[in-house]
Amino acid sequence: MAQMSPIWLHKLQTIEKIKVFIEQGGKEKCDLLVFGEGLLPGYPFWLSMTKGSEFESQMQKELHAHYMRNAVEIEEGDLKEICALAKEFKMAIYLGIIERGKNRGNHSLYCTLVYIDKDGMIQSTHRKLQPTYEERLTWAPGDGHGLRVHALEGFTVGGLNCWENWMPLSRTALYGMGENLHIAVWPGSVRNTENITRFIALESRSFVVSVSGLMRPVDFPDHTPHLNEILRSAPSVIADGGSCIAGPDGQWIIEPIANKEGVIIGEINLNRVLEARQNFDPTGHYSRPDVTRLIVDRRRQSVVEEGNLSGYGT
Repeated sequence: MAQMSPIWLHKLQTIEKIKVFIEQGGKEKCDLLVFGEGLLPGYPFWLSMTKGSEFESQMQKELHAHYMRNAVEIEEGDLKEICALAKEFKMAIYLGIIERGKNRGNHSLYCTLVYIDKDGMIQSTHRKLQPTYEERLTWAPGDGHGLRVHALEGFTVGGLNCWENWMPLSRTALYGMGENLHIAVWPGSVRNTENITRFIALESRSFVVSVSGLMRPVDFPDHTPHLNEILRSAPSVIADGGSCIAGPDGQWIIEPIANKEGVIIGEINLNRVLEARQNFDPTGHYSRPDVTRLIVDRRRQSVVEEGNLSGYGT
């Protein structure tokens, strides 16, 4: 679990810091390293501190434009150095990013959870299905394309962003694909992770890894637009972390850790999942698909669909 603060809203500097954490995880021979929600380049904390819903506010427009300029463009190779390190250390990575959606015109932002495998290949990009409250002022809603699971050292791993973890059907979709190691990423708060982490573990009979970020006033770079306005309303601790791991019985393996930056390492054993599924399996022997079933649309949504328009001229 990489619990860290970003170089807030500075894409290139935050990538450099992420690389340091990957190297630390690699030296510890980690199989999987997880970073918090929207860490690259950062969570939109300014919205709740600067009247984010004020219509036609020039300050909000400028902050949003700055956010967009520092968002991740996957197709342009923004994550290539991170992918190369994953390959070098043979370590899978879940990374929370703010993505510019090229297939949606490249001018909308998505809170995206990226999975990079041990060969350094991006295997899924899950755009948050429903931004929460003030997040809707800057993030667009995603789709089901990234609701996927991946094989990793005998486990089947999947992940969701923040309050998506409270969405029963989203969790169920991953359970039904065989997930037994659930990744929950958060912007950073013990109050978010201390209950839901254990609840999902007990419901799914899986391991659950919650990873959060950190944010304090000192983490805002001096070049941040309207920095004085942001800091005027900023609390002394904006995001306190809370990264943790729960086992398939709902008990803590690592309790939520607050206000500590670093790589937090835990070791898990797949056999505990197999033991826990003996008496309960939410989408297996303890389900009734003849009564209730879930439909998942995993198409990547796009306004433009290219094709051969034969018969309509050149």
